[in-house]
Amino acid sequence: MSAALGLKAKPIATEPADDDSDISALINRLTAEVNQIAVDKTKSIQQITNQMKMLALNALIESSRAGAQGAGFAVVAQEVRGVGQQVETIARELESQLTKRTGDLVSSIERMSRRSRGERMMDLSLNAIELIDRNLYERTCDVRWWATDSAVVDCAASPGAAAVSHASQRLGVILGAYTVYLDLWLCDLDGNVIANGRADRFRAVGQNVAHTKWFREAKGLRSGDDYVAGDVENQPLLGNAQVATYCASVRAGGQANGAPIGVLAIHFDWEPQARAIVQGVRVGDSDKARVLLVDSNFRVIAASDGQGILSERISISLNGQASGFYHDRTGALIAFHATPGYETYRGLGWYGVIACGA
Repeated sequence: MSAALGLKAKPIATEPADDDSDISALINRLTAEVNQIAVDKTKSIQQITNQMKMLALNALIESSRAGAQGAGFAVVAQEVRGVGQQVETIARELESQLTKRTGDLVSSIERMSRRSRGERMMDLSLNAIELIDRNLYERTCDVRWWATDSAVVDCAASPGAAAVSHASQRLGVILGAYTVYLDLWLCDLDGNVIANGRADRFRAVGQNVAHTKWFREAKGLRSGDDYVAGDVENQPLLGNAQVATYCASVRAGGQANGAPIGVLAIHFDWEPQARAIVQGVRVGDSDKARVLLVDSNFRVIAASDGQGILSERISISLNGQASGFYHDRTGALIAFHATPGYETYRGLGWYGVIACGA
């Protein structure tokens, strides 16, 4: 039942990514330790060679004082001095090469870590948008199914008092079982709401919605197999709640190719359901991440911090890609993934986006 699919899925796990982060940190630490050991040891070697050179110099001085008797010792002192210089050169080269290699290794690890983090955030962006897609696919199935309900069809065909009462009662029963909706409206072809499932809560009956985009598009549907998925919006007739409206045409006899006789609109209770998605993405505290869902105009329609919903527009450097990640001018990581759609639901050009602080 769709009520059981109200976006209450278990949070997206990130333990493997945490392990990757720990391994990267460990390698970085060990590399830094190796680099420090190399520097310390080469400095020790340089100190010893300096002592050797000093001893060799003193030996040369003493051999010169000894005259002919010290000539043989002078040769040994020169050799010791030469060996000391060679050891010093080798020590400097060793320090230089080890420092460069360990520096290159640290840089490579940092690049790999940044890439791993970016790919992880991109995958989490995909998971978020996929989860909402799968849920909204259910909404498209619901509205097409309920548009064929006999009470809905009979009321659209002949909206007398008894038919309206029966249709409203039937819509109320549906709402009791499918908890992800705020209300269900049956409209005539002029856009007048003639029945709704929560008449005791929302005074929608008698209101005209012909001006709305979703109604105009629904009125033009070619068959009962088609549907309209509206943009997320604040609906004044539902207490200005955030809703995603899905519509199907009601057809004569409940047949997919029957003559259109009305429009069924179902209002998905967007805010709590979408919030469960973006707050359920388990990014680490250290990521300082903001998880977003944005529409095709890059308007924020869900945010893990609850800010900017339906009012903020963000800028994403897509570079012609459906998914990717990059660092902006501030150094913040931006990961994104376009909706892939699900089954017959093609998606609306939305994106899952995760912005991580620098």
